[in-house]
Amino acid sequence: MHDHDSSRPVRVTAWVRGRVQQVGFRWWTRARALEIGGLTGYTSNLGDGRVQVVAEGLRAECEQLLVALRGPDTPGQVSGVTEIWSATGEGYPDFVIR
Repeated sequence: MHDHDSSRPVRVTAWVRGRVQQVGFRWWTRARALEIGGLTGYTSNLGDGRVQVVAEGLRAECEQLLVALRGPDTPGQVSGVTEIWSATGEGYPDFVIR
């Protein structure tokens, strides 16, 4: 996908490692997604201590959310973020905490 259409929505799935549970991380992530605007998806705690973030929207908006997840203002302590990009799925009505 060399010349990807920047006006077509994409999905990014990110896994955030570190001390990111029980610190308000999911609420913070949802607030950032709503601030950026145009993003739908969800954020949820995983059993292994990571937080999963799934966001659909324009690539630039998804990139903004990734920058925030890797930024200095997150609650807790992020030791790493791994992401994969894919086509959008069935879609989400809004951005929620699961």
